[in-house]
Amino acid sequence: MLETWRWFGPDDLVTLDHIKQAGAVGVVTALHHCNRGGAWPEEEVAKRRADIERAGLVWSVVESIAVPENIKTREAGCAEATDAYKKSIRAVARAGVRTICYNFMAITDWTRTDLMYRLPTGGYALRFDAVTFAAYDLFVLRRAGAEQDHPPERRRAAEARFRAMSESDIAALERILIDWLPAREFVYDRASFQRMLDVYRAISPADLRANLVAFLKEIVPIAEEEGALLCIHPDDPAFPIFGLPRVLSTAADVDALFAAVPEHASGLTLCTGSFGANPANDLVAMAQQFGPRTHFAHLRNTRREPDGSFHEAEHLDGDTDMIGVVAALLREENRRAADGRKDAVIPMRPDHGHLLAEDIGKPFNPGYSCIGRLKGLAELRGVMRTVAAFRSGRVS
Repeated sequence: MLETWRWFGPDDLVTLDHIKQAGAVGVVTALHHCNRGGAWPEEEVAKRRADIERAGLVWSVVESIAVPENIKTREAGCAEATDAYKKSIRAVARAGVRTICYNFMAITDWTRTDLMYRLPTGGYALRFDAVTFAAYDLFVLRRAGAEQDHPPERRRAAEARFRAMSESDIAALERILIDWLPAREFVYDRASFQRMLDVYRAISPADLRANLVAFLKEIVPIAEEEGALLCIHPDDPAFPIFGLPRVLSTAADVDALFAAVPEHASGLTLCTGSFGANPANDLVAMAQQFGPRTHFAHLRNTRREPDGSFHEAEHLDGDTDMIGVVAALLREENRRAADGRKDAVIPMRPDHGHLLAEDIGKPFNPGYSCIGRLKGLAELRGVMRTVAAFRSGRVS
């Protein structure tokens, strides 16, 4: 697999030189300053590519050209936003960046309740606490219908937790949940978030999937013309939150999408951490089943907890058999190479590393510090080389 690294642009504390030192050869990035719904200017794409290539690296994957909410809801401005998206696809593909990761999550991106969860090792991880989330959903946001989405024992625990929270605790939690994310095109406050929730109350999972299919029917032909590969990122976490519809949380969801849009240019970003938060998902089986249309891989691990919570685990620990996933993806690469496919090599990146050692206290984007991802990449590289050695017969 092609070893890549997510970079948030010139303001990222993890520099291109750091990425090169980590041993990655590909960069995964976006024009975050242009993610306001308009088309990405070709000159800005060229400038970003030149910056990366001057550092001796390659811009391998676009993550992400943001999908505006009016495309997801098919509301006013959808046609114009879709046309802009088509232009952005053409701009990056003609600059030689032909793998495009995107997501179709309603309102949110990845959602956690704790960005500094202390691990027994002394490092820090990202964590989703189901009780804390319920406390916000039920007693701060007071979302209509929230009671139906949380079982009785969780509601009782959530009320007790809410009563123990100070105003500053609530404000900090709200910031994590609704008004902050790295590289997000905009942020919400409670009132604007509620307004968007109201919009989505009329949209079922089937409706949202239909809207996704309609969007793909528009943009997949453009990707095919330009030789680009679109790869949708799963819901994170891969189960409903805030009462919002989900369309890519399980293997059945992927099956349904691929059946509706069978073109090879419409594929999957296999995120083992996102899918892994849902106990219904077998990631090794998914890597095998969807390998032919896996255009990109995010490799990270999660440890699920009995109450529905989870935290980001070590890359080779947690509930996902990462060695099995890597082995399945390497088999897929070999199959592609034997078939003469141009996309035989699957780009991967280590995702959401722990905050460790000298990085603690520095203002990195949560989940995207240097040392934790460096550790994860080194571990994954070791797995890849060991699996390859066994298959070649160099090791028995």
